[in-house]
Amino acid sequence: MSKYQEEQREKSIKLIENSGLFENCKAGGKFMGKERSFVLTDFKKNFYQPILPDVLNYFDQKNGNNISWWGGKFPTGHTLSSQIACLNHLFPVRNDKDAVLKIAQIICEDIIDVMEIKSDKFQSAYIAFEAVSDYDYLNECKDEQKPTRGSHCTSIDALIYAKHKNGKNYLLPIEWKYTEHYSNTDKSAEDREGEAKGTNGKGKERLKRYSDLINNSEQLKKYGNYKGSVYFFEPFYQLMRQTLWAEQMVAHKSSEIVSAEDFIHAHIIPSENQNLLKSDSRYKYKCSGKDMKTTWMENLSIPNKYKIISPKGLLASIDPNKYADLKKYLETRYW
Repeated sequence: MSKYQEEQREKSIKLIENSGLFENCKAGGKFMGKERSFVLTDFKKNFYQPILPDVLNYFDQKNGNNISWWGGKFPTGHTLSSQIACLNHLFPVRNDKDAVLKIAQIICEDIIDVMEIKSDKFQSAYIAFEAVSDYDYLNECKDEQKPTRGSHCTSIDALIYAKHKNGKNYLLPIEWKYTEHYSNTDKSAEDREGEAKGTNGKGKERLKRYSDLINNSEQLKKYGNYKGSVYFFEPFYQLMRQTLWAEQMVAHKSSEIVSAEDFIHAHIIPSENQNLLKSDSRYKYKCSGKDMKTTWMENLSIPNKYKIISPKGLLASIDPNKYADLKKYLETRYW
């Protein structure tokens, strides 16, 4: 457990015990098979209450957008969930065009408009969650199936569809982090369960899936051999796949409901999460010997198409009066 994760866990436990933030919901929900003091027994109380029941209906697998929740059929009661954090920050404003435009302009000041994301068949608005492409461009689906939102393929935590002042339509894919931090696992050398140790079955499949896409990428820098490269260590493995996703969405814009000509990738990370950012000189990523931002930007052809923003910073420009209650909730719980 990282220092920041431990601090946020203790904060959540105190909020559960001593505040009405979770409407007196008790702790003791299960995580990894055990009752935990930072997991709520009622997952509904893990949400900013004004977004209920809409957020559940939006995800609904029968009558909504058929989106999988992290870790299971239902939302988690885990108070440190980054999926829940993303929804608590962005779902309340998704129908407010002015608020979403202000958020988009934090990502890129040259954005002049935001557009409805009509790939959402249910409750479409100006932000979509767990977004996927209409077709499988990353070779991730079996038997030529289409991508399934939230599971077994590259999904985008939140997506804004915007108009740039240069006249182009832009994708603004948002990757949301909270207390995450990662071990030094090489995903290009990972074994497949049930196969002999050292056969690297999973790793070989990943290399086969993504190597040609990286070679053809305009944004990702090239290496002779991608095994053991930065692209196959987290969090860069995730960033690599999302970059490829955005590029392929642009390349196949004529086939996509959300048709765009460019993108800017936003990475939302609390500035206190040094175990992820590693901007403290004492902590560096072993795969690069550098901090997260430097590592990733050195592997991009156009570095300014990648932005790191704090959750508080992302919402800094929305109407303080209209969203006073939301900001108070977020300040108490997350900021």
